Amino acid sequence: MARDKIAVIIGAGPAGLTAAYELLTKSENIKPIVLESEPFVGGISRTATYKGNRMDIGGHRFFSKSERVNGLWTALLPVQGAPALDDKLLGREKPLVSGNPDPEKEDGVMLVRDRVSRIIYKRKFFDYPISLKMQTFFNMGFFNTLRAGFGYIGSCIRKREESNLENFYINRFGKPLYSTFFEDYTQKLWGVHPRDISASWGAQRVKGLSVSKAIKNALSKPFKKKTDEVETSLIEQFIYPKKGPGQLYEKMAEEIIALGGEIRFNETVSHISVEKGRIRSVRTNEREYVADHFLSSMPIKDLVFAFGKDNVPNEAYEVATTLPYRDFMTVGLLVDKLKVKNKTKRKTLGNIVPDCWIYVQDRDVRLGRIQIFNNWSPYMVEDPENRVWIGLEYFCTEGDAMWTSEDGAFIQNAVRELVKIGVIESENVVHDSTLLRVKKAYPAYFGSYERFDLVKEWLNGYENLWCIGRNGQHRYNNMDHSMLTAMVACDHILCGDPNKEPLWQVNTERTYHEEKEGTSRK
Repeated sequence: MARDKIAVIIGAGPAGLTAAYELLTKSENIKPIVLESEPFVGGISRTATYKGNRMDIGGHRFFSKSERVNGLWTALLPVQGAPALDDKLLGREKPLVSGNPDPEKEDGVMLVRDRVSRIIYKRKFFDYPISLKMQTFFNMGFFNTLRAGFGYIGSCIRKREESNLENFYINRFGKPLYSTFFEDYTQKLWGVHPRDISASWGAQRVKGLSVSKAIKNALSKPFKKKTDEVETSLIEQFIYPKKGPGQLYEKMAEEIIALGGEIRFNETVSHISVEKGRIRSVRTNEREYVADHFLSSMPIKDLVFAFGKDNVPNEAYEVATTLPYRDFMTVGLLVDKLKVKNKTKRKTLGNIVPDCWIYVQDRDVRLGRIQIFNNWSPYMVEDPENRVWIGLEYFCTEGDAMWTSEDGAFIQNAVRELVKIGVIESENVVHDSTLLRVKKAYPAYFGSYERFDLVKEWLNGYENLWCIGRNGQHRYNNMDHSMLTAMVACDHILCGDPNKEPLWQVNTERTYHEEKEGTSRK
């Protein structure tokens, strides 16, 4: 059957591709055309490759409480049916799905990986999120542990008004723990102090985490069954594409094209034409696209610029075009070995530390996080038994001194910082490295964001415009939340329901975070 309606989808990241896939698989009369400004799919969830080594830009665990999202992931890339390389060599057991692909023989497969993320602070490791183990107290020292305990008790007695992110954290952890493990890292990430950031970021990203949650988890863990629900940030395993997150979106793109959709690369939307409360067309650097439906995952700042100042109320235009973002730089670095030792009970190739992410809390370095790609998937590394491929993550603002640094000088400084905090020795660096920059990686929750509802209300006024994804909603969504916004948008398009509010409710309702879909809600 010919598809007689057109849906233009701006952006080929997780949300945009999901929207195209949903329309193609659930409708017979809508043809999606995806417009992507870059020459690749996946957005920040892509996988970059450098001399046979793969980089996950920002780190993407595939875990969701949404069965609908999980179902889509595993329909495209089934969960492994045989051990991966490192599990096989080390004798590690993982839950396997009988009859599913063997990752040693096939590429189209999801691996089951262990979730290990820790904080490094003054050359000592702390669990992330903070756990109540003897090692935690030993690392902190008696005096600091005492201060943290009294600080937490104080936070329980006297709650602060949650007018900013600083007060949000102190209410849950007490001031000493906040100062040690949240304050400086948050400022590295956002470039502003937590007291100047909206508390809504904490409500969204750390959800139910607190000292009380850590106590409850520590006490109940020995009695938990594997099927018990735990807070999203406390999960112990996740699935992950054999060759990084971009593999899933490349597979989805192939399916979209096979089903009759289109993906057009290197096309940046620069102008939007409106007519009687609806969008009529969008223009790119290549051509004009007239369509029935428009789904946008492009940054709202750029979207509003494309509408043009004359078509936007003055206050909404001012808010939208000054929305803040944080940009991202990551150094891929190949080393012979790590200086930091694996003192855990977890077995790893080369006995490297088992972490996927290491959060860097030291105040005298700009480095924010370290990724160890070997632990995400051994197939991300060309020689996982003899080399360690790591990512050094920096948060910056486009145009600042960090962003405009010369590549070689920036990489050399990153190596010096890694040596300074005791993770590597300089002589172990294999002189092979790369630097990637990502614009608008993180929508920020300060500045004009405080008046964002003005922009949201105005955008919702366009009947055939649906804002989806992280940048499309200026919300720090995970992949599953971004994909869910696209799914909800497509549901409403297909049933003719113009209500936009359910899109904006994804990743805001507490029930969504704490229950799987299908469980009772009151």
